[in-house]
Amino acid sequence: MDSQLIPLWEIAGASSPAASWLEPPLSRDYQVLTSSLGEHVFVVNGSRLYDVDAATASRIRHLLQQPEPDAEARQALESAFGNGHTYIDGQPLPTPPLRSLSLNVAQSCNLGCQYCYADEGRFGSSSKFMSTDIACQAVDRLLAEAEPGVDVIVGYMGGEPLLNRRVVHQCTRYAAEQAQRSGHRVRFSLTTNATLVTPEDAALFREHAFAVTVSVDGPKALHDRLRPAHKGGGSYDEMCRGLALIMADGGPGHVSARITVTPHSGALLPVLRHVVDMGVGDAGFAPVQVSPNPAYAFGPADFEWFLNEMIRCGEAAKAALLRRERFPFSNFETALNEIHRGSHRPYPCGAGAAYLSVNAEGELYACHRLVDAENWHMGNVSQGSDQAARQQHLNQHHVDRQLPCRNCWARYLCGGGCYHEVEQRGRPHCDYVRGWLAFCLSAYAELAAQQPAYFRDPLRYFDVVTANR
Repeated sequence: MDSQLIPLWEIAGASSPAASWLEPPLSRDYQVLTSSLGEHVFVVNGSRLYDVDAATASRIRHLLQQPEPDAEARQALESAFGNGHTYIDGQPLPTPPLRSLSLNVAQSCNLGCQYCYADEGRFGSSSKFMSTDIACQAVDRLLAEAEPGVDVIVGYMGGEPLLNRRVVHQCTRYAAEQAQRSGHRVRFSLTTNATLVTPEDAALFREHAFAVTVSVDGPKALHDRLRPAHKGGGSYDEMCRGLALIMADGGPGHVSARITVTPHSGALLPVLRHVVDMGVGDAGFAPVQVSPNPAYAFGPADFEWFLNEMIRCGEAAKAALLRRERFPFSNFETALNEIHRGSHRPYPCGAGAAYLSVNAEGELYACHRLVDAENWHMGNVSQGSDQAARQQHLNQHHVDRQLPCRNCWARYLCGGGCYHEVEQRGRPHCDYVRGWLAFCLSAYAELAAQQPAYFRDPLRYFDVVTANR
């Protein structure tokens, strides 16, 4: 079996990777896609992907390009690709029980990142630090509002949460004890710049199997330029020291790297390779869409460049998978797995639904990016979450109630975009999202045909290869 697939944009003679994937949406219900193996139809209802021959693809494209396909044509499409079940009917979901809380334990930071949307964790206010009492009340609130027996998640955010390590340590031990008593299993996460990590912190992360996300923006020169320390100089060396501590002795439950991308980040594949070579479990890109420093925020023209770079990274990850080698590019792996599961969601994330964020004073907000934003306030840890506010949020933000989302074929894979970014910037990135998802759907079709074992059991897929070496 040939595992050397030629990138589609090279086959098509396109000037850049993005040029092959920036096709305007033809329909809110279907999209025709091309891979190196042939033609495919993506059915929005249920996020299903079908292989079709070239003649069928051409007829469907022609049909979808008509201003108003006639009833007979619509019925023919439904007969060919429908399964009699509507997965998302446009009705808002009821407010679910709480399952995850992020605690902004330190609304302050020891770095001065050039692009920081959160004003170094202060969110436009003064530096604040959560007390142990508030943190423990937050845990009690989570366990009280969660369904009996389910897994719950306590996350630590900032700013830099390790500026308040005493509360992180005390709250973790308290949460573990209380969850055991209540019959829940508690999992922990922490997002950090890693510059303040101590051996005691690393031991806590290992003991409680934390999922740790470390902010790494690339090699030393790039990282130091984007993420300087308040005291002067860069932060790369201290980040590497902290990351080594985190990963020592087998590391915690999981270590991820978040790579923040600005228009000044340069070619992204070398950046990704550098971060992957640090040994993290996965690494992914996040473009700066909201920043008080406009020089570091993406403008409309930057998204085509970003799509080009993302596709180059995706091609590298796809080639590695075909060789049965893991290249842990999380943007790509997540998209593949969601496509394989037939993911179809009417919201972009769990914010305001099963997930809330707690500020330093114990007030609840829809998300850690919306802390201290009054229009996203959703209760407090002492009196509980505001069920009416949460339901109103779900009513208003169903993707089928958003424009232009309701007319987009990618809406149930995208969910409408980050609430914070949409509120601040609108949706200048829609073409990028569609282009990236079209690329990932094409890659999925190729990988499912050539390496179906990966989708049956991704972890064993790589373990078997390692064992045979």
